[in-house]
Amino acid sequence: MNILHISKYYFPYMGGVENICKYLVERMPQHKTSVLCFNDKHKDSVTKVNGHDVFRVGTNLNVARQALSLTYYGMMKRALEAVKPEVIQFHWANPFPAIFLRMLMPKEVKLVIHWHMDIVRQWYLYWAVKPWEKWLVKRADRIVVTSPQYRDGSKPLQGVKDKVRIVPNCIEEDHFALQPGDEERIAELKALYGGRPIVFFMGRHTKYKGLPHLIEAERWMQSDCAIVIGGGGPLTKKLKAQAEARGSKRIHFTGRLSDQDLRCYLHAASVFAFPSVTKNEAFGVALAEAMYCHCPAVTFTIEGSGVNWVNLHEVTGIEVPQNADMDKNYAAAVDKLVTDSALREKYAEAAHKRVAENFLMQHMVDAMERVYEEL
Repeated sequence: MNILHISKYYFPYMGGVENICKYLVERMPQHKTSVLCFNDKHKDSVTKVNGHDVFRVGTNLNVARQALSLTYYGMMKRALEAVKPEVIQFHWANPFPAIFLRMLMPKEVKLVIHWHMDIVRQWYLYWAVKPWEKWLVKRADRIVVTSPQYRDGSKPLQGVKDKVRIVPNCIEEDHFALQPGDEERIAELKALYGGRPIVFFMGRHTKYKGLPHLIEAERWMQSDCAIVIGGGGPLTKKLKAQAEARGSKRIHFTGRLSDQDLRCYLHAASVFAFPSVTKNEAFGVALAEAMYCHCPAVTFTIEGSGVNWVNLHEVTGIEVPQNADMDKNYAAAVDKLVTDSALREKYAEAAHKRVAENFLMQHMVDAMERVYEEL
């Protein structure tokens, strides 16, 4: 089957949606797969990436994180003529290409919408996007979402659930299995924090990740633990200032980590802190990665998000409701896992098992293949 993926960007650009797109392109050799995406430069280009054609459209402008291009129509037409797809898989939310897809898409071509997320942050522009979103939902032969919760909580999908199928996100198992030299590095990391239990976060420092709640929760934590915050982003300076204002000596920022150090931190940690607070966190790949490394998680309840499908309350970790006492209750949940080793080990084994049985690469690929078979 000839499949054309329409993604916002593509490898070597790294992002959650881009990674999932790459996995589907490269891990399904039974199909001929190509990609149409934006370039992070101004020029159009057509290249091969690991044997797959990638049509990159030069970007002229970005508005509210949406790339815009004067040449998108021409490049989409070129891609359609070259690939002759039987299926187009459109990775949403990426509304600008939908304008040209409606103009150019052949009637006989099947359309799969890969619904990674609702439009939440750019709500003030939703009025302009909604007609194209509505057309995509109506035109789609199948819509895939990453969790039952997202299917049930997404307003645009409420009238078309018969089209919706669950294709969970996944992790690359090989990246998180212990490698030679890891045990020594894990011991070094534990010693770096004085042998205290490590409460670890890894992710981009943006608003929806909820890091201010983790830093605020630290004031309520009674256990003697080290809070280690990995990654970076637009809020890093403010977060460091917040931590300094708190006067705490147990909050540590590591910046970006190598693949080895990320893996070793996840295996070294006693608790994975995942304090995301909105549906922008649609699934939680980083959460699944930590759970695979036998690290139980503390999450917040996020209505309509797959986060609370990945981490099951009092099975693989603890889920904390969002309310007036959420920071204090988050601290209590962390303390419970840090101090109760038997409970922590029980959740850790269940966390690893849940990911191993549901969220590895082959699970996603098999679920996607079932959708293609329906078509």
